[in-house]
Parts: sequence; structure tokens; C-alpha cells
Amino acid sequence: MTAPPPARMPEQAPYATAGVLTPISRDGRRTRTSDLVHDELVAAIRTLRLAPGACLSETEIAERLHVSRTPVREAIARLADAGLVHVVPQVGTRVGLIRLWDVAEARFVRESLEVSAFEAACRSPALDTGALRDLLDRQEDSYRAGDHDAFFQADEALHAEVFALSGYLRAWQAVQRMKLQLDRLRRLAQPDTASMRDLIDEHRLIIDALSARDVEGGRRLISRHARRALERVPKLCAQYPDYFAD
Repeated sequence: MTAPPPARMPEQAPYATAGVLTPISRDGRRTRTSDLVHDELVAAIRTLRLAPGACLSETEIAERLHVSRTPVREAIARLADAGLVHVVPQVGTRVGLIRLWDVAEARFVRESLEVSAFEAACRSPALDTGALRDLLDRQEDSYRAGDHDAFFQADEALHAEVFALSGYLRAWQAVQRMKLQLDRLRRLAQPDTASMRDLIDEHRLIIDALSARDVEGGRRLISRHARRALERVPKLCAQYPDYFAD
């Protein structure tokens, strides 16, 4: 597969850091400030607190995060290397668009690894799906409360637990690094309450299949589940045309 050319940014994009970034707190940790800034910006991009195409200002980010401009500059350079932001000399810095090629690739990686994790978990002699059931209850509660952030967090924790049960939790960490573009697409789709209901129902079926050690059924369920977000692409592209790049 050949990677597409760099995405073209929209002509207009608002400054978007006001009220969406959390001030950095070191809490006695030895982590570099630039790493903390990087992680906060990645989280803001992943959750759409920083929208695709939004303009970024080093000065404003530094003020919002209560840090100097040097770690901000270092973090933005890392984000640019990863294709998450685009720096145009004499013009400015903008959050990268959601690249559909990257979304498709992330879906492929996630589906492949999660199917393998499910199979490995089915072989575990000490299989216990209690934690998965608890997370499903959390997701149900957040759905009823209309708390989209809590819903997304429970969703992530549930999938991470499948990898933990497989014994390959670091594989989930690799998926996390890979699927940021996919997560942005999922966030755009999440306010659709019907889709949220479907996700919960699919999670329940996956957990039931795992409890029954139904490998073939689990494979089918996970593959369908992993591809659900892509079904929304045409509608989301029409609804948010300035957020996407081919």
C-alpha cells in the first residue's frame, strides 16, 4: 500500500486551545515537561478537543498549560514528525486532518491484533470475564447518563481488558499508538445514541462468546465490531467536510 500525499489544510480554521487544554502538573515526577505537553496535546487531538484543521499558537498553548514555550516547541516538532500537526513556515501550525488512509490502516491493525488476543484469551485456563462485565455495566451507565467521555473511556478499558486476558497487554499499547486517527473518527460518530446502543450490545455478545470460549463466533463479532466505524465515513465526511483528507 502506498501512502497518500500530505493532507491539504482548510483555508480557514479557528484558534482552538482556549478551555480545552489542562494545565501541566508534574506531581514530583521526573518526566520531561515536553513529554507531558506532548501527551496532553495528543489526548486533545485524539478526543477532538483540538479539532482537525484548528490553528495552534505556541504562546497560547504555553499559557494554557502553564509552561514555557520551549517544551511546547519540542512537543509540536514531535507531533509534526508523526503527522498529527502541520507546520507551515511564515503561516502557522494546524492540527492535521483525519486521513482516511490512516483510518483504514488502523482498523486493519486493530482488528488483526484483537482477533488474535481474543483467541489467546479463549485458551487461558484461568479465564475470568468478571472485569469485562463490570466495564460493560460502566458503559451502560454512561450511555444512560449521556456521558460520552465516560462511555469512550469504558470502551477503551473494555478492549484493553481483552488484551490483558490474552496475556499480551503491550499489544494493546501498540494498537493505541496506531489508532489515533481511528479514534478521532469514532469520537465524531459517538454522539449518535443509536450507534452507542449497538456498540454496547456488540460488546455483550463478544463477552458472551469469550465466556463460552467460542473462537469462531468471537472472530466474526470482533471483525464486524472493528469495521463499524468505517460504515459511518460517508455520512461523517458529508457532515464535517473540512475535517477529512483522502
